[in-house]
Amino acid sequence: MAQLSLQEAMQQFLQKSKLKTGIQAAQIESVWEKLMGVTIAKYTSSIKIVGHTLFITSEVAPLKSELMYQKETIMERINEELGEKLITEVVIR
Repeated sequence: MAQLSLQEAMQQFLQKSKLKTGIQAAQIESVWEKLMGVTIAKYTSSIKIVGHTLFITSEVAPLKSELMYQKETIMERINEELGEKLITEVVIR
């Protein structure tokens, strides 16, 4: 049996468990301001992942419109930050 480092063992565990999505959702919330900027983060009320869909909620209509135009950019930035192509769709509410 091959020996694994703790990091490798944790990565294998996360790949096989349902915790991975929750951890990635927490990562997105923690870096949202860095990825999208202070203003967008300030007026975004929630961000969550369900399956491969990122749901972004805001009560500000002009921001919703702007986010609609930036869906592709948002997906690219989030996936780059996570290091894999997890998000395939963005829904603005």
